[in-house]
Amino acid sequence: MPTRKIVDEHSKTMDKTVEFLRSELKSVRTGRAAPGLVEHLMVNYYGTPTPLKSLATIAAPEPASLLIKPFDIGCLKDIERAIKSSELSLAPIMDGKMIRLNLPPLSEERRKQIVGQVKQLGEKTKVSVRNIRRDTIKQLEDAEKAKTITEDHRDKAKDEIEKLTKKHVDAIDEVIKLKSEEIMST
Repeated sequence: MPTRKIVDEHSKTMDKTVEFLRSELKSVRTGRAAPGLVEHLMVNYYGTPTPLKSLATIAAPEPASLLIKPFDIGCLKDIERAIKSSELSLAPIMDGKMIRLNLPPLSEERRKQIVGQVKQLGEKTKVSVRNIRRDTIKQLEDAEKAKTITEDHRDKAKDEIEKLTKKHVDAIDEVIKLKSEEIMST
């Protein structure tokens, strides 16, 4: 396998890791109501775990509340159960054919706890990126030992993967910084 293919493959994996972090951070509470807070909740819909966003429209009509309108009214109780059993600590209010979620304001202490959790998530993501770098370097060294690439190609690819790793770690830091600022400012 040529070095370009190895580096590109692992670069895409790093990109996916950063994107996963971004999607995970959508579900972190910031004090402002956002559909991303609940859209990934799994609802037991006719015995099948289904993401809430597949069962209902989720809107934030006000900064402190969410409105969930199921496509099938029959799953209203299932959605309510999923919200109550989640780690969000929110009390759903049944409002006829929809569910209303009121988000209480976050205390300063709670905001700091959430920022700490966000930073931990960022560190875990950085570890994942570094593990991808380690696997890439191992793959390059194995290819060089197998004489499918030269030592020069291996070294050049190692330099490139180091630059990619730094780029992705910097991107993770930026995502975490922005999310932390968002949490503390609202």
